[in-house]
Parts: sequence; C-alpha cells; structure tokens
Amino acid sequence: MKKILILGGGFAGLESAIELQKKNIFDITLVSDRDYLYLYPISIWIPVHKKEFDDVKVSIADIQKKYPFKLIKDKVTEIRATENKVICVNNTLEYDYLIVAFGADKMQHKGIGNTLSICAKPEMALEIRDRLDLLVEKKSGKIALGFGGNPNDKSAVRGGPAFELMFNIHNYLKSKKIRDNFELTFFAPMDEPGSRMGKGALPMLNKMFGSYNIKMRFGKKIKEFVEDGIVFEDDSKLDSDFTMFIAAGTGPEVLKRSDLPLSAAGFIKVDDNCLVPGFTNVFAAGDIAAIEGAEWIAKQGHVAEQMGRNVAFNIIETEKGSSIRKGYKEHLSILCVMDTGNGAAFVYRGQKRSFIIPMPYAGHWMKKGWGIYSRLTKLGKFPRLPGM
Repeated sequence: MKKILILGGGFAGLESAIELQKKNIFDITLVSDRDYLYLYPISIWIPVHKKEFDDVKVSIADIQKKYPFKLIKDKVTEIRATENKVICVNNTLEYDYLIVAFGADKMQHKGIGNTLSICAKPEMALEIRDRLDLLVEKKSGKIALGFGGNPNDKSAVRGGPAFELMFNIHNYLKSKKIRDNFELTFFAPMDEPGSRMGKGALPMLNKMFGSYNIKMRFGKKIKEFVEDGIVFEDDSKLDSDFTMFIAAGTGPEVLKRSDLPLSAAGFIKVDDNCLVPGFTNVFAAGDIAAIEGAEWIAKQGHVAEQMGRNVAFNIIETEKGSSIRKGYKEHLSILCVMDTGNGAAFVYRGQKRSFIIPMPYAGHWMKKGWGIYSRLTKLGKFPRLPGM
C-alpha cells in the first residue's frame, strides 16, 4: 500500500485526505500543528460575539470517524523531497507521494506586532474580540482596519475578510447604540482595494463606506505600524486606538530549508496539475502553491479545496497508469458571500464574467448556512454540491 504524506490540515490538505481515503487503497498520514480545521470564512463573527471560537472549529478526530486517515500533530521543519523525507519537530517521515498544503506565512511589516489580524493564527480572533470589548466598554474610540498586498505575488492577498469584519463591527457598534462615538477607517496601500472583485465592486464598496460613515485611506504605502496608529510613506499618520491589518501572504520560512523550486514570493512552483516541477511524486495545493492566472486572481478557500481534490484525483489516476489529469486553472475564480452582519453581497468573478448581487438580510443567513454546510460535508454527513 503506497504511503501518502499530507502536510497541512487546512482546506486543501483535508480535502486531499478525504478524497484519497474514499478509495481505501492508500496509507494516508496527515501532519498538522492543529487537531482541528478552522473555518476562517466565518471567523469574522467571533469578534462581534455572533460565534464562539469552538463554533468555527471542526475536530479532525470527528472527520477521521468517517475518513480514517492517520493524524500526526507536529510541525514541519524541513522537506527533503529528493530523499522522499520530511523532518518535523518530533518525527522524521517518509512517503511515496507528498502533498504540501500547510498554507502561507504573512509578510512582516515594521511594527506588525501593533496590529491584530482575523486571518492569522486562529486564537487571534479572540484577541480581536477582547480588544473590541474594551472599546465597547469605553463606548468610544478610533478603529482602523486594512489589508496589504505582496508585490511578488498579486494572488496572495486577503481583502474580503477585511471588508466583512469592518462592516460587521459597524453594525455591532450600531446595535449597541454607540456607533456615533466611534471613528472607523479602512486603509489599504493600493488605489482601488476590492477592484479584483470586478467592475461592480468599487461603486458598491464606496456606497457602503459612505452610508456606514467609514472613512477611507487608500493609495499610500505603509511605512510602519505604531502603538497608536499607522504611519504612511509620506510620513502622514492615521491615528488609531485599535488597528487590525491582514498582511499579504508570503512563502513559509520552512521552504527556505527545503529543496523544492520556489517562486519570487517564496511559494512552491507547480504546474496546472499541482505537480511540483522536477518531481513525479510531489504536489502542492492551496495558499502554499504559486498559482498562475489573470491579474485579478486571489487565493481563496474554494480554490484550495479544488486543488486538493485535483491532487487526489491525479494521484489515483497515476496509480492506475492513466494519463488523465485535472488542472486548477480552469477553476480559478473569486467567489464569496461578503457578509455585513445584517446582510451580504454575493460576489463572483470568473474567466468570462463577473457580477455582484446585493442580498439584504437573506445574504447573512446564506453565509451562516455555508458554515453549517462546510462542517457537515467535512464530517461526511452531507453530500458535496457540484461547484461548492
């Protein structure tokens, strides 16, 4: 029985494990430094007390009840792909096939420690909640929230959660009847944040910022984060009592101690089939992979899951001696339900079309429904719907 080693317990890694385990013909081991899948898309509700931390977790042990792959809780320190070997803190593991899917690191801006991010380690969502609670108790303050980009990889950006969290905070403060006492500012170094979502995105976002009385600070590169705000490249400053910032992704440090080909941003190079060039048995999927496509592409959870499914399919076909393969590029799209706390907008951008559909009230419940759906499908209690 061939040994398949999967590094990472996020959307891509778990999807690969589930699809491979369905065949029951491989010895599958998943390595993760967490014993749960974290549903990042719905973590935006933790800071505003609409979800508890455990509501956003899916225990890998529960997933294993349906799909009994092995789990090793450990941290990868080096990949020796030419030796078919992975070094972890507590284990040295060998494999016949390797799937690397443990996500990306975040770019380290000067003073980044003065910020918190909804897209960083899961526990940081609780820190955001606690910091927000302090300001709510004070009943006034200045809150700044933004995101950045990586000049070496335009796909390594996370803008959607920043918009969602800001809109949720607005409505949360409004529900407390203290919104007028707060100054909310959204900032980003690019001139048109959100433009990758399509033509209709900017007018919609600008309208929402205006109606919500959220100030905007766009088009200035960030020089550093300080304890009481953000300093930009022209030495202007945005004062803030609480700053949240989603840094762009960059290649994990561990890859620098490995022998895999890397992009300029430090991600693992892959072909359309997620196969790493120079190897016949090493794949990369999700945020850790250097994806290629149009200028507007972004690394999202649904793309990571599709890559994970494709990798599983391609390994199975390889073992069958088949030349049939599945590629990720045809599936590249931006797809999200952008939640506001009391509604949402359905956003889609693909190769041939893009659109945004406002969904007052119903959209919020639609996103909540996705959270339930995502959990149940991972546990094998509900069938996957085509394209989701």
